[in-house]
Amino acid sequence: MEQHSRRDFIKTSSLAGLAVAAGAGNWGGGFAFRDKPMNILFLLADDLRWNSLGCAGNEIVITPEIDKLAKDGIRFGNARVTTSICMVSRASLLTGQHMSRHGIDRFLTPLSDEALESTYPAVLRKDGYHTGYVGKYGVDRIKEGQFDFYREYEGQHWITDENGNTVHVTQKNLNDALTFFKQRPVEKPFCLTVGFFATHAEDNNLDQYCYQPGSEELYKDAVIPIPESSSPEFLKNLPPFISSEENEGRRRWHWRFDTPEKYQRYMKAYYRMLTEVDHVVGELVAALKKEGVYENTLILFMGDNGYFQSDHQLADKWYPYEESLRVPLVVHDPRLPAGKRGQVNDEFVLNIDVAPFILAAAGKQIPGGMQGEDFSVLYDQKEKTIWRQDFYYAHPVVIDEKRIPASEAVIARDSKYIRWPNYSYEEFFDLKKDSQEKTNRISDPYYAQKIETLKERFKILKESAK
Repeated sequence: MEQHSRRDFIKTSSLAGLAVAAGAGNWGGGFAFRDKPMNILFLLADDLRWNSLGCAGNEIVITPEIDKLAKDGIRFGNARVTTSICMVSRASLLTGQHMSRHGIDRFLTPLSDEALESTYPAVLRKDGYHTGYVGKYGVDRIKEGQFDFYREYEGQHWITDENGNTVHVTQKNLNDALTFFKQRPVEKPFCLTVGFFATHAEDNNLDQYCYQPGSEELYKDAVIPIPESSSPEFLKNLPPFISSEENEGRRRWHWRFDTPEKYQRYMKAYYRMLTEVDHVVGELVAALKKEGVYENTLILFMGDNGYFQSDHQLADKWYPYEESLRVPLVVHDPRLPAGKRGQVNDEFVLNIDVAPFILAAAGKQIPGGMQGEDFSVLYDQKEKTIWRQDFYYAHPVVIDEKRIPASEAVIARDSKYIRWPNYSYEEFFDLKKDSQEKTNRISDPYYAQKIETLKERFKILKESAK
């Protein structure tokens, strides 16, 4: 496959005109050089959409620790993923690449040795960082020697630890992260990724979201609003192969949300697991402060993909609608002046931007194969930075095309074009007038020119993603 440089990508994308801020030796955008390398803590939640945080305006959910991070840092309110399934998105986070380049499009497929050498942890490790990974990895299995410290596990909410004790997976995330902090060589900067399995459901368990007993009282008296789009009218407007009862999103909707009672039960359980993740975030921040390294540690909290919470009468993710694409992204950057903390940025920041952002913050050369951008330029410069106004999305067939079909899309600020190649089916949404994506306007002559323009952008962006 022909490789395109990051500068080639900029030329073919809506980032045209943006200077590449993170070249060799730069410490990210316009930030001044630091005399001490920053530590990196990347906290990656599973199946968490953008508005399931208190700081994002959710008045039900309890996430005080993540909210504090946002208040002390910056929240990106329009963060998106280029593929909304765990394995692909996590590969994109590691490599800074679209699925079409890193090649992870099915379960239990490892990254190539070449790709592994250019992931953000590998680049940092080669250059003196002490690296660690705990929890869900999601891209096949971690290889021996890939990290200085790793403990990998996923798939169940209650697991057996190294000592034979039964422990909740989120508690084990905390235990292992604290062990990493305790054992790390203090003379080296560190990079630790915590891959939470929460808030992912345990699909084969009747309870789906198996929280810890101490969380039982949380949300006990809450009434969680059912989305407006969770209605038969929204369902019938979906493509027929998505509204079909054979479709995986519909099958799981019946598992979790097809009665008001189920909706309340499972959403409360989901939120309890999220509040448990929030507690771990607080404990890790407290540990960093106790060690005196909080103000020299770059912290990112993000979701690996969004999540349907009965929207369109669907469950889980996979499809290129807003609930599945948008994820939370909170950054605590010690370089950020006090006057800029607590702000919300609304630009399109993608999962493929995370790896170059981390490497630039650490002052490392960004590998030429990375397709994302160092997004610190969005908050470290006095003048407004030219940034992307659209991006390419792609999802593979999973299981079979009736269960989870392939999809492609170009997502712009005000509109979206979707192509379902297995069914030769197209959709177009005017996001300004129809933010909930209720009505497909692909055959509306009023939008004919706009649709044609998006189709041309689709071709350009798809090519640039290779």
